[in-house]
Amino acid sequence: MNYPKAILFFLVLSLIGVMPVMGVDTYFGASPQMSAAISGVNEFTPGQDVTITVLVRNSGVNDLKFVTTGTIDRDDLPTTAKMVMVGLGSGTAPVVIKSDPQNIGDLKSQGLVTVPILAKILSNASMGEYQIPLTIRYTYLAASENDAADTLQSNYRVVSETFPLTVKIKPLVKIDVIDAVPENLNVGSGGYLDLKIQNVGFEDGKKATVKILRNGLSPIIPTDSSVFVGDFPRNGIVSCRYKVAVSGNAAQQTYPVDVAVTYENRAGDIVTSATDTVGIPVGGKLTFLVTSDPAQVSQGSDTVISVEYKNNGDTTAYHSQARISAVDPFKSSDDTSYIGDLKPGERATARYQIYADDAAEIKTYVLDAEIRYRDALDNSQVSDTFKVPVSVEPKPASSGLVSMLPAPVLLVIIGIGAGYYLLVMRKQK
Repeated sequence: MNYPKAILFFLVLSLIGVMPVMGVDTYFGASPQMSAAISGVNEFTPGQDVTITVLVRNSGVNDLKFVTTGTIDRDDLPTTAKMVMVGLGSGTAPVVIKSDPQNIGDLKSQGLVTVPILAKILSNASMGEYQIPLTIRYTYLAASENDAADTLQSNYRVVSETFPLTVKIKPLVKIDVIDAVPENLNVGSGGYLDLKIQNVGFEDGKKATVKILRNGLSPIIPTDSSVFVGDFPRNGIVSCRYKVAVSGNAAQQTYPVDVAVTYENRAGDIVTSATDTVGIPVGGKLTFLVTSDPAQVSQGSDTVISVEYKNNGDTTAYHSQARISAVDPFKSSDDTSYIGDLKPGERATARYQIYADDAAEIKTYVLDAEIRYRDALDNSQVSDTFKVPVSVEPKPASSGLVSMLPAPVLLVIIGIGAGYYLLVMRKQK
């Protein structure tokens, strides 16, 4: 038998006999009884943004209830949890809680509230079960006293309780790029990217495809982004080769590329792993230099000039063609020259037909030139414009004398020369 409650019961009965007749409910031995649990899914994957739905329940009941007279009725019940605050912590779990503690108001007896909490599972989370603490803080009416017939003094108590909630981290393929080797990756051109990737997770991936993805506004843009690798077991290593392009507004530096694996898990579901970001160095734009001395052209003459070019970059220029732009006082009937493949540091000579006007000044001019070539992906590329020096020389003295002779005199001289040649040939025979 519960002796304290029995004594309390008889005291209340004795009070009933002396109070005026006015019914008021009185409760004894009551307080909120809070509990919490995760509603729905509590199993998550690394790197996932999640909403953890928590159910908060008040199961408090009144042990004793009396209808008394001559007392003031209470505004609150002792089983009501007032001003309830709910906050979730991460504890030692690989979870980041994004939601601040939430005020869910008052929770009466047998009340139930659903509280959504935003969180993120860390990408490096290991498989297993973890406890995350949920703290519930509230106020309740612990006691009230009638000091006089018209005075009620209430005593509220603040309570803070912590409940462990269980979350599970599912096994997952987790990738680590252990090697990344660019090939012919330069600003404004295309090349290849070779990756070596290891599965460091706890899941064996089946029918796996390794993908590379553009990272934000990175100038490295995949043009061939998927490689099927089949089975990708735990601790397994695969090698993949991709075609990528680099935009022309990039600089010579390292840029990020994202890598992910899509696979079939043990349940037969198609899952995509968290991405792993790797830095890829990009070389500068392919440039060319003129390594020969200035070409020479005489006033009023049509000359074949030779210009030597050097590949000053760190990648091969395939099927190269050099073009020169002839402007006044020059003209050209053949301004393009095929110079073939040029490896880094190699040189090749281009030849052009150049005519200089009679009125051209005696000095060194610079003409614009460019080289059109194909990159490693057979994409057509054009170099930046660079300068080719061309010197104009004065006319030879003999050419000036001939130009001053009248046409009939020239014909006579030519005839004399031809006759002399025939006479010499006859004597020799």
